[in-house]
Amino acid sequence: MATREEAALELDSGSPDATRTFAAALAAVAVPGDVLCLWGELGAGKTVFAKGFGAGLGVRDTISSPTFVLMGEYAGRLPLFHIDLYRLASATEAIDGGLLDDREGTGVVLIEWPDRLGTALPDDRLDVRIDGGDDDRRTLRLAAHGRGHDRYLATALAAGARRAT
Repeated sequence: MATREEAALELDSGSPDATRTFAAALAAVAVPGDVLCLWGELGAGKTVFAKGFGAGLGVRDTISSPTFVLMGEYAGRLPLFHIDLYRLASATEAIDGGLLDDREGTGVVLIEWPDRLGTALPDDRLDVRIDGGDDDRRTLRLAAHGRGHDRYLATALAAGARRAT
């Protein structure tokens, strides 16, 4: 099934705190089964976004980069599954390693380095692309694919995002 990309939005974030606050606002509309793919280079702020999103879900544990454990699971209003595929070469490794399974449908999945999934990338997802330089300023670009994730775009607009050009 081909994915359908909705209108993209952008937000300029001036600091890690602003990124966390924005991500927490998005978490308010999360429902079970949501998948958010976090795109960006090393140090772009993907884990900062995950921390803010987790805080918005009421996660009290410290969210850290799951690079060496591959997945962190956290309790909140909804379970949060924070997956980091950086060390994997393919979707086969993620699936065979048990990183993607049915229990994640009970919560929200945040995937760092989603490009490792290739054609196994979910059709229904919210892409969050984080770009920035050497300072704390970042540009977050959101695009909804498939069904259901457009509520994130509405929330992003209310939080100060603008339509991408």
